[in-house]
Amino acid sequence: MAVPPLATAARRETYGKQGCSSKRQQAQNIVQGVMSMKRSSSVLMGLTAMALVVSACSNNNGDNASPSSSSKPSGTASSSPAEQKVKLNWFVTASADAQLPKGDADFVKKIIDEKFNVDLAIDYMPLGNDFTNKLNSLIASNDIPDVFFVDGITSNQYIKDGVAKEMTNVVTPATMPNYFKYWMKEEDLPKYQVQGKFARAPIPYEKNYYRSYYIRKDWLDTLGLQIPKSYDEMVEVMKAFTFNDPDGNKKNDTYGFTAYGNGTNMSMEFPTYVKNGLIGDFVIEGDKFIDTRTDLRMQKTLEDTKALLALKVVDPDWLLNKNGQQLEKAEQGKAGIVLGFGKNIAFDNNAEGLQAKTKEITGNANTNWVAFDPFAETGVFIEPVPGNPFLISSKASDAEVAKSTQILDWLSGEEGFLTTHYGREGTEYTRSGTQITLNQDAIKANVTDKGNFLSVYQWFTPISGPEAYGIDVMDPNITDRDKEIVNTMLSYKILPSVGTSLVIKEGMDLGALRKQMNALQVKIIYDEKDASNWPKYRQELMNKYGAKDIFTYYAEQVSAAQGKTITFDAGQ
Repeated sequence: MAVPPLATAARRETYGKQGCSSKRQQAQNIVQGVMSMKRSSSVLMGLTAMALVVSACSNNNGDNASPSSSSKPSGTASSSPAEQKVKLNWFVTASADAQLPKGDADFVKKIIDEKFNVDLAIDYMPLGNDFTNKLNSLIASNDIPDVFFVDGITSNQYIKDGVAKEMTNVVTPATMPNYFKYWMKEEDLPKYQVQGKFARAPIPYEKNYYRSYYIRKDWLDTLGLQIPKSYDEMVEVMKAFTFNDPDGNKKNDTYGFTAYGNGTNMSMEFPTYVKNGLIGDFVIEGDKFIDTRTDLRMQKTLEDTKALLALKVVDPDWLLNKNGQQLEKAEQGKAGIVLGFGKNIAFDNNAEGLQAKTKEITGNANTNWVAFDPFAETGVFIEPVPGNPFLISSKASDAEVAKSTQILDWLSGEEGFLTTHYGREGTEYTRSGTQITLNQDAIKANVTDKGNFLSVYQWFTPISGPEAYGIDVMDPNITDRDKEIVNTMLSYKILPSVGTSLVIKEGMDLGALRKQMNALQVKIIYDEKDASNWPKYRQELMNKYGAKDIFTYYAEQVSAAQGKTITFDAGQ
């Protein structure tokens, strides 16, 4: 099985919804603009991706589809000598440790700039409140990025406000052949329409989350404990990690578990959700649509979480932790259990992963993070569906749109994927047929030690390996321990998803609903003696904040996708 070399590409995932439609004349106008000017702009981070008009650039692997008769051939992204270089600005998500190097050290920018005759400037931040605030500031100052990543809820408002460009006949198999060949079905695009228009599109998404709890096996060994196989055993280990000095430093400075809440959220990383049968964002139980975070079972979930916090076994700053800080706490030796995403997050030779970073920071050569899940046999999560979208500025010119689609499609194809995930053929890896062999020394020198910068370009394809292209990765540094981690995650039971991405209608305010939901849940956690008010709060969400209408509409979409009647029970 192929295993990628970098850890941060799939650490995190957030999910959103997207939309689509079509206008032939607009496409022809854009193509004409492209053939006379050429310009580019590219988009953001987390689960699938698409872009706009003009065909994708070709690559040596022949992974472009045949061009349509009305568009420029997809293998002709290069520019004439007289063509003016197009300046592009993107705003995308990236891991907290990522930093683009200057000059030619950023070989991806050099390749893109030369291949598409652009000057691509990428601004990047981890997804969270700071990301949203900065994007809002750019938009308010009329400095909208040409391409930008955003979560699904926020994208709906941007489309409503006219910030995002209509993508009809811009994201098509003719203009983005790689995207459709490897990642997206054309018939699925109408599911991403909101506000009656197609102005957002999903980035390619991982078919396996590789979502797992990780635990300090060396701490377990020190305390004579076994890997927990149930929720109760997990809690007992948390107690031991907190109070029994697992690192042997004679200090009371460790906790059993840490998570992140971005200052506002009752984190779904707590095992109390799955303990109470709440798995993923949405599930179907019989003929009922379930929104897990507003379900009546949240009362017991909140009570169990309050009880867990009362034991003092959870990092007390979990609510304030931003996405990524929970991993930093674990790497600093402050917590013994953490949730992680990504196939190689704890691999031995992943210099930016849990294992290597913990050894580096703590100086403990015996560090051993291993994957586990107390619910491995009953269900740990749900199958992925397309997630967060990318948007294009409504102010982007036809040439900028055209260049953006070319670059995005290149990122979707084999050449772009290998470049942004592994590096350059002959330098960071060698290739023989359908097999590539990684040169980890070159990867460390040219990527990891230069800001782990490839993760910035992986926002559009946050995929753990190149299997979609029929390519196997041979990494001489993959250890038996690494393989055991992957095999452990592959053994987890994954439950079916609802089968479709879900969108809201005009007038529905999902953002306001989730904001109030989070506020009420945090209120219960910290300000109320128990969770007995949750049924009352739930009715407030159903009626005053529109949850009943939103989830009923979701159930209708699932009914259409599954071909059977699915209903939502809002209660009394």
